[in-house]
Amino acid sequence: MTADLLSELAARARRAAHPAAESCACGADVTLADRPDATVVRHAATVAKAHAPGTPPDGLAARLSAAAALPGLLLPPLGPPAGPGPRTAPRTPGPATLHGRVVTFWPYGVPVDPDDPDAAPWEAAAALLAGLHRSPAPAALPPMRGPAKAARAVARVRDGAPEHPATAPVLRAWATLPAWARDESPMPDTTTLCHGDLHLGQLVRHPAPDGPWRLIDIDDLGTGVPAWDLARPAAWYACGLLPPDEWTRFLASYRAAGGPAVPAEGDPWPALDVPARALTVQTAALAITKAAAAGRPLDEVEEALVDACARMCSVSPQLATSFAK
Repeated sequence: MTADLLSELAARARRAAHPAAESCACGADVTLADRPDATVVRHAATVAKAHAPGTPPDGLAARLSAAAALPGLLLPPLGPPAGPGPRTAPRTPGPATLHGRVVTFWPYGVPVDPDDPDAAPWEAAAALLAGLHRSPAPAALPPMRGPAKAARAVARVRDGAPEHPATAPVLRAWATLPAWARDESPMPDTTTLCHGDLHLGQLVRHPAPDGPWRLIDIDDLGTGVPAWDLARPAAWYACGLLPPDEWTRFLASYRAAGGPAVPAEGDPWPALDVPARALTVQTAALAITKAAAAGRPLDEVEEALVDACARMCSVSPQLATSFAK
């Protein structure tokens, strides 16, 4: 099924890139991702994405509409032109279905270079998040899926690696979190527009190759606690995995852009503590699951995440910076 899906998805991307041509000289199709939750193929300047099986069409439609309405913040999807009148550009495809999975189409953007950490666009990411958090959320938008993804990661490690020695401290740390962070009750904020899964892999330059940065991947977009979108870099900093100057640049840029997730001045950690702890548990749980499946030991970074989970259970939940101590 994976080979068939990739082949047919590539064909859809080619047709979307060249709707009126029978062939092209653009070169080979490029597989950008092939995971259970997303299969993504690029052809020329067009990207086709098969979303996770079981993706609710109504929720995805609301998220696509939100992305189309905020092209200065989110990469807008390709879709059929709206309204009457003459068409001055080729029709581009809206969502389709392939092997029971919803397929959407996007313009290609240049991602962050993982081999050049000094060029990481922390300031741009922070400014985009602040703008997103200040934007009105569409009425039909579902809750952002951050807590649901964390709960799914914990369920995977509980089921897939129950005897792994690192699993116990991760589950204990999970149990210290409030119910909303474990996706067991509604989030306390249901009005703020959030990305839901912010990391540097969620930014691209568009138009390629050197246009402004835009946020991508709207699968988790929704309303919720905006501090969740700052939680991954906060957790990395607290665990000693993100240099203090990079965290400071990110936080200062978010505040300068008027981001509402943390106070404009003073200690940000009362707002960040729970989401940062949740993202630490989620990341540690995924690491253990992958290591157990591969039959390998945890690496140094993965050990640091598990150690942070162990410390969560032994200190009062006051400062996320306690993870690294």
